[in-house]
Amino acid sequence: MGGPKKEETPPGGGPTSLFILTEDNPIRKYTRFIIEWPPFEYTVLLTIIANCVVLALEEHLPECDKTVLAQKLEKTETYFLCIFCVEASLKILALGLVLHKHSYLRNIWNIMDFFVVVTGFMTQFPQLGPEVDLRTLRAIRVLRPLKLVSGIPSLQVVLKSIIKAMAPLLQIGLLVLFAIVIFAIIGLEFYSGALHKTCYSLEDPNKPVKEGESETPCNTDNATDKSGGSYVCNYTTSMCLEKWDGPNSGITSFDNIGFAMLTVFQCITMEGWTAILYWVNDI
Repeated sequence: MGGPKKEETPPGGGPTSLFILTEDNPIRKYTRFIIEWPPFEYTVLLTIIANCVVLALEEHLPECDKTVLAQKLEKTETYFLCIFCVEASLKILALGLVLHKHSYLRNIWNIMDFFVVVTGFMTQFPQLGPEVDLRTLRAIRVLRPLKLVSGIPSLQVVLKSIIKAMAPLLQIGLLVLFAIVIFAIIGLEFYSGALHKTCYSLEDPNKPVKEGESETPCNTDNATDKSGGSYVCNYTTSMCLEKWDGPNSGITSFDNIGFAMLTVFQCITMEGWTAILYWVNDI
């Protein structure tokens, strides 16, 4: 009761860092002071913002050519990577790498930062070989704005709240999926294989006749056999044959449950649904 209190490890601390730097080690003390020093934090944030501006200003031309501005901005990549690498190194020295509870890689935001730094350095070595797609690695640079999240705690709170709110929305997503499946099955029953007829030229039976910019599904080339509202080919110049891939190279169809669900999803997004309406009316 009256004995001395056991000294607790400071938040973010661990017994050792990289197996050699103890809590009393001067290097570890100074690195922890630096990463918690407000000017250092502001410098990192300004660097991230500047890097985002540079990424936004890049302008690439065809044939992998680049503008003069893009070539100059590309030279700044090394400087940004060096700053991010120094930041990661200081945090690893101060917190440790991964083994203890509060180490660097035990934080999800630090994992993202470390991933961005490592992939960034990989793009600086084109001699890695043709098996490494450097364009894909460079595309990962779009994650750099997310480094702002690791530097601004309030953004972390907002992002965590959004992620937690997504779980209850899963039930709504399942309800929407259930509705899509129901209407996709209805489409399979009524329109399976029905969107493969279109008008072909009498002179060249392999040449589809276009109505405007694209082919149109047809019902018949005999006006007396047509159903109400269906599209009839001009029997003097064309004939209705069932050998067409279908609209959008056969993707917009009800031939299987996958394409049917995709078509229903397109309709509920209200994007291009009128074309699908006219196509099913034409048959």
